[in-house]
Amino acid sequence: MSECVIKSLLDTDLYKFTTGYAYSKLFPRACGQFRFVDRDGIDYPEGFVDLVRAEIQKMSEIALSAEEEAFLYNALPYLPPTYIDFLKGYRFNPSEVTVNMIDGRLSIVAEGLLYRITLWETPILALVSELYFKAKGQTPDMDYLRNSAIAKAKEMRENDLRVSLFGMRRRFSGEVEDLVTGLLKEYGGDSLFGTSNMYYAMKHGLRVTGTHPHEWVQFHGAIYGYKMANYMSMEHWIDVYDGDLGTVLTDTYTTDVFMLNFSKKHANLFTSLRHDSGDPLLFTDKALARYAELRIDPTIKYIVFSDSLNIPKAVKIKEYCDGKIGATFGIGTNLTNDVGNNIKPLNIVMKLFKCRMSKSQPWQDCVKLSDVAGKHTGSENEIRLAKETLGII
Repeated sequence: MSECVIKSLLDTDLYKFTTGYAYSKLFPRACGQFRFVDRDGIDYPEGFVDLVRAEIQKMSEIALSAEEEAFLYNALPYLPPTYIDFLKGYRFNPSEVTVNMIDGRLSIVAEGLLYRITLWETPILALVSELYFKAKGQTPDMDYLRNSAIAKAKEMRENDLRVSLFGMRRRFSGEVEDLVTGLLKEYGGDSLFGTSNMYYAMKHGLRVTGTHPHEWVQFHGAIYGYKMANYMSMEHWIDVYDGDLGTVLTDTYTTDVFMLNFSKKHANLFTSLRHDSGDPLLFTDKALARYAELRIDPTIKYIVFSDSLNIPKAVKIKEYCDGKIGATFGIGTNLTNDVGNNIKPLNIVMKLFKCRMSKSQPWQDCVKLSDVAGKHTGSENEIRLAKETLGII
């Protein structure tokens, strides 16, 4: 295969496979539309669209190897053989993705059956990030990169942090993620709990970690209504995984709304809550209050903090949680795109904007509200409707 930014089907985050399987099992005819969002609205270099299109075309040549298949069977026992067989035959179909420049802004839209389309998200973000820095002629300061990663790994270890590497989507490059993963393992010891990137988990002998994504709750909001979204998304996750993969995302329609839907059954079955926006200490207080209402001991539960973290922030959060509730950390961009030379990481995401239960049904808008207004996605009208429905002011 010709040189490609994305070199393996496993060069993606765990939640793409776990969510893809959940769609295929419960909603095999459901369709979705993902859209690329650049929150900073930057200008991309001339000819950038052609670079992205070329890389997406190359991805059609990627196939699961025998080694990768064996890894999936061993590392992800909750995925059935039928889904791994699907992955063996899966090929990225570039016709599912449209790339353009619209009003000077990069536009990427992936549309089709959800169990397939979901697999485009993280590779597209990673290749856009890597191509951007290459096109700008920016290179990492390798001495800074190595020293910084080693210092962070040692600080993780000294403070007894439990960190998962969540750094694929906005990494400087695959080479940088590979290097940082190896340094964190070497110098961080047991403080490196694992990585969400399945390819580098396989290469470095690490645990694969991750949670389910906003898109899963967004889909349920569009299909079942915003008041039932969190409840139904948790019920269906339990139906698929039967107690495995026990971390639940809380901020798709704000944490306050989630806590109203978080029943005693769910609080018992899910081992941890994921914090991804807003004040982490305030979130901790809300989680502790809800566990108290449900008469559940919070010291046997965890919060997975993953919102724009660095090591010093994680240390402060851990100190606040000590003795109250477990704290683990998903740290991404600060580890895989802290490369010196005044290089600023991109602030990019791909989100589910539309879905429908089958090709014969009309599209439904999907929105994400978050605990921070700057992270809202979706049409203004649908965001307004969701807020009105949920009583959010």
